[in-house]
Amino acid sequence: MAKNFQLEIITPEKLFFKGETDSLIMPALDGEYGVQAGHEPIVTALEPGTVRYHTEGQWHQVIVSQGFAEVMPDYAILVASTAERPEEIDKARAQRAKERAEEQLRQKQSVQEYHHSKAALARAMARLKATAK
Repeated sequence: MAKNFQLEIITPEKLFFKGETDSLIMPALDGEYGVQAGHEPIVTALEPGTVRYHTEGQWHQVIVSQGFAEVMPDYAILVASTAERPEEIDKARAQRAKERAEEQLRQKQSVQEYHHSKAALARAMARLKATAK
């Protein structure tokens, strides 16, 4: 039997998931990180995308926006601005958010507004990608 570790996925609004898992795949700045029990300790930034974790013989998906992750040999904590299941995503709303972000990127903006628009576009793209599956 595979060794498990504790996983928590937290947003500012709620504790999204807390439980044991045997595998975790998360989007990071330099690609996807795979985590299993006994993983070397790391702290990394999360990118908008799909977090996948394996528990009770089944893979689960969570769409997250930016955040960070702390991984230790016996636990992992993911803190993200937002987290939602693919079936909770309103595809039309995500498409409108993508279009708004693209339009904002075409406008002259301050550096802060530019980064905010890029983050909004990345989140909308991650949500749309999840609904396409």
